[in-house]
Amino acid sequence: MNLQAFVALSPLLVLSAGAVVLMLQLAVKRSTTRAYYISLLSFIGAGAASIWALPATPLQVTPLLLADTYALFFSLLFCFCGAATAAISRDYLLQKEGQNEEFFLLLILSTLGALTLVYATHLASLLLGLELLGVALYALIAYPDRGTLPLEAAIKYLVLSGAASAIFLFGFALLYAATGALSYDTIGQAALAATPHNAPLMLAGAAMIITGLGFKLSAVPFHMWTPDVYEGAPAPVSGYLSAVSKTAVFAAILRWWLQSELHVFPSLLAAVALLAGASMLVGNLLALLQENVKRVLAYSSIAHIGYLMIMLVASGVAPQPGLAIEAACYYLVAYAITTLAAFSLLGLISQDSGDVDRDQLKHLQGLFWRDPLLALLFTVALLSLAGIPLTAGFIGKFYLFVGAVDQALWGLLGMLVIGSAISIYYYLRIVYTMTRPQENTVDSVIRTSLSGRLVVLSLIIAMLYLGVVPEPLMGYLRTIL
Repeated sequence: MNLQAFVALSPLLVLSAGAVVLMLQLAVKRSTTRAYYISLLSFIGAGAASIWALPATPLQVTPLLLADTYALFFSLLFCFCGAATAAISRDYLLQKEGQNEEFFLLLILSTLGALTLVYATHLASLLLGLELLGVALYALIAYPDRGTLPLEAAIKYLVLSGAASAIFLFGFALLYAATGALSYDTIGQAALAATPHNAPLMLAGAAMIITGLGFKLSAVPFHMWTPDVYEGAPAPVSGYLSAVSKTAVFAAILRWWLQSELHVFPSLLAAVALLAGASMLVGNLLALLQENVKRVLAYSSIAHIGYLMIMLVASGVAPQPGLAIEAACYYLVAYAITTLAAFSLLGLISQDSGDVDRDQLKHLQGLFWRDPLLALLFTVALLSLAGIPLTAGFIGKFYLFVGAVDQALWGLLGMLVIGSAISIYYYLRIVYTMTRPQENTVDSVIRTSLSGRLVVLSLIIAMLYLGVVPEPLMGYLRTIL
């Protein structure tokens, strides 16, 4: 590779170097604080490299990776989310006994997997990114707790993720048998020239890949692991899983879906539309029944994936998919920032105790009187998830609404409206609970660090900025398509 290729891949190289440096540091002297600062510098350096690499793009670096503005944009987003997660997790880990430095190493490696996904233009690099992201997440979900609930969550994610990997690997094999290729563009050329002889094989392979990736996105009916994993994992990891993992997988699917031209098959479009509708309705309806806040946010994330999948359908039926891609990218940014803020705040609220029952809805009672600032910030995050005006969530949903109207997807649009209306109830239920007077005085004072509060305050400011002044991001997204 030449120098330009190294510059284009610099975000990946910086994170890889950060992982190596952290491993060497742990071999010399263990220190949670040092591990935290090395990981933070790695994320900041990779984010800066994402900006520095822009002049070198677009560049196809081997058949596996494409460095373009799309990949670098999401790389910057993932590095920001990784740095925020590291900052929130530091306070969480300092309260835990034992040696917790590997947590930050796993966080770097999983973010490296997320970056690989958005660079991928080949099924081999797609698999590499998925496995690098997933294997690190297995350990993060159970780390560092030794309780049964985190371990149960990690085992469920491990087993079901392994099954999903087997399914989409078989899908890769079927697509290769039908097309003789694994690169997105070559598959796209074969799809456009599909014949009655190879079209059924391509459809079967694509359906299996969508099934496997549907697990990673927790789209209905592949969602059963989501509430248990979110509840069992530490709150910072649950936020990272929802913000970075799902965003990276969806961004990778969007590139694969469009470059592989698989949307030319009407049956696949119908299947994706069915998954979107089911995710919106099932996610929102089941969230109404939950008493655990993490489980509420888990089912909410299922519904949000349903909203996003509308844009997969819209991009498939549109002659020019620019608006659908722009809407999906904006929503991914808004969703990542908002859900990370919500879980970070939940982690700050409940970090004084290792008891998972602190995530129960009843334990938020009286939060407005115990800590008005945290309660206010949590309220803003919930309102953004609900799509209330002046928040990033509102602009994101409006974008999806416009994209659906543009392609006359009236059925999915109706489900979007119904699902959003249902979600307002369970989000406002949490807000109402925080305003109710506390029944007892146990744990009446919430002790949180200044750095933790500054991180969530920054996330909330970003959320409000995107809701009030969305045009700069909109304008930039038009340039990366």
